[in-house]
Amino acid sequence: MEIIGYIAAILIGISLGLIGGGGSILTVPVLVYLFHIAPVEASAYSLFIVGITSLIGAVRKYRQGYTDFRIIPFFGIPSVLALFLTRKYLLPSLPENLLTVNDWHLSKPLFVMLLFSVLMMVASVSMIRGKEEEECIGCEPVSLSKFKYVLIGLSGVVEGFISGLVGAGGGFLIIPALVLLGKLRMKTAIGTSLLIVGVKSLIGFTGDLSHTEINWVLVSTVSVLALLGFYIGNYFSAQVSSNKLKRSFGYFVLFMGIYIMLNELILK
Repeated sequence: MEIIGYIAAILIGISLGLIGGGGSILTVPVLVYLFHIAPVEASAYSLFIVGITSLIGAVRKYRQGYTDFRIIPFFGIPSVLALFLTRKYLLPSLPENLLTVNDWHLSKPLFVMLLFSVLMMVASVSMIRGKEEEECIGCEPVSLSKFKYVLIGLSGVVEGFISGLVGAGGGFLIIPALVLLGKLRMKTAIGTSLLIVGVKSLIGFTGDLSHTEINWVLVSTVSVLALLGFYIGNYFSAQVSSNKLKRSFGYFVLFMGIYIMLNELILK
């Protein structure tokens, strides 16, 4: 199963290189089901792997002109703080058994996986139904009202909290917020999201160091393979219709989300 896991690590990077997202959606299930890492620990590993891959990917997108720095402080800072506080204080303080109904127990690992599966299914819908926008490099940035910036900050807090719970980079949540609230074009939103995801994931990962034992050999190996996959995906991104790819990936994510939920609730 580990061989399949290493191949999947490359696919994580390819998804980031091709469509600028999806890496975090794949990383936790890969670590849990193929490397047999406990869900809470897997969420910590995921932050490092996705953080490193996204940060290096963001440098590539910046060179291509797909980064909007004006919006990063308003979304990124609240997101980073919410993620760090969630990983450092909230997640470790949650009891191992969150809820008991008759003979059924909602444990912390089960909660993490169920929340992750729900987010996967929600994200898949936006990928399947999403529309491709034309990019306009050099266009004047849209002027936003103060109220819009407040909404962007609040969405950053919510995204950071959710990402902290499940160990996801959150690109599938950040990109819609940047497009709808920040009025960024899709490709610019993807490049900006990669930078936010990279920085906040690595900062969030530091919140786990005091209470999580890290298998650095595994984390480093998966990270290197994900980076390899990113460059493969980025190379082919100009030759593949991102709209068709997003929809195909969306169906895959939907299938994975349903499988995880069934596996955790019924098949185990």
